[in-house]
Amino acid sequence: MEPTTAAEREDRVLDRIASFRKRRPRLLEDVVTLAHGAGGKSSAALVDAVFVDALRNPQLEQLGDAAALTLPAGERLAFSTDSFVVRPLQFPGGSIGNLAVHGTVNDLAVTGARPLWLSAAFVIEEGFEIALLREIVRDMADSAAQAGVHVVTGDTKVVGRGAADGVYICTAGVGALPATRTLGPEYVRPGDRVLLSGTIGEHGMAVMLARGELAIEADIRSDTAPVNGLVHALLDAAPSTRWMRDATRGGVGTVCNELAQSTGFAVVLDEESVPVLPQVSGACDLLGIDPLYVANEGRFVAVVPAEETDAALAALRACPGGERAAVVGEILSEPEGIVALRTAFGGSRIVDMLVGDPLPRIC
Repeated sequence: MEPTTAAEREDRVLDRIASFRKRRPRLLEDVVTLAHGAGGKSSAALVDAVFVDALRNPQLEQLGDAAALTLPAGERLAFSTDSFVVRPLQFPGGSIGNLAVHGTVNDLAVTGARPLWLSAAFVIEEGFEIALLREIVRDMADSAAQAGVHVVTGDTKVVGRGAADGVYICTAGVGALPATRTLGPEYVRPGDRVLLSGTIGEHGMAVMLARGELAIEADIRSDTAPVNGLVHALLDAAPSTRWMRDATRGGVGTVCNELAQSTGFAVVLDEESVPVLPQVSGACDLLGIDPLYVANEGRFVAVVPAEETDAALAALRACPGGERAAVVGEILSEPEGIVALRTAFGGSRIVDMLVGDPLPRIC
């Protein structure tokens, strides 16, 4: 029977969307494209159909920022790995060296772990300037000192001219995970609040403009920074925090979609509450890009119980780098598995996961 009222038609549309989103991602392409590395639907399909399918195990299937592992003696560790292929190698506010440390430190931190040690592997193109390599490694050293971690092992490979776009860096990290700390989508409940640790979009836009391919000038610096201090301030103030993720590839919109799909709940964001710097908003408007999908390298999204929200927000805003933290949304039981945005005009729209990324090679 066909729906007759506007409410019934809306319910029918939402039911169809929910049904479609529950389907296992399908890999349809015969070759890898840039979209497969962008953190959106294409990435999910590639990871599921190739990597998870072949390497399946309980830890890998969680698809988190880091794996939580228990040693035979009972100690718990968080373990993460990442690779960095940003272009240009240096940009306002940072470099590939900063990203290589911050990215892995942050992946460990949002699991609730205390980051301790990193490894670093370099793939260097023949002809790369030693002076620039020194600058990048100094940036890594400065970032490691800021985050309180040590690079304790590594590897170096040199490839032929034109084979590596300068330099690629791969880092892995290990952190100590408290025995009683449990974070994950399974702990999220309707009524919880969604917090954002700061303004969004600076990293992706800083890198995009630094390429010099657009006739746009704006004072935008990358937000790349370690978040472990902010995370632990939050956990001290809000010990019942449910879940956290750092909003890198695909931005806040993608992270919230992953949460909605994992929980089956709705993530409802308030557009006016999402902090975006005016210059970032202006650049995004000129390029036709939604800031919700722009990558960040020093921001995270957290879900906390309603009764701990005020304490969590106060703790974040009291820490360097968290001054613009905000409550940006809430968890609702319906519409199931959907991310919705309450707009400044009083309406709402669905925030879906993108297929690819409008800003490739930004981390």
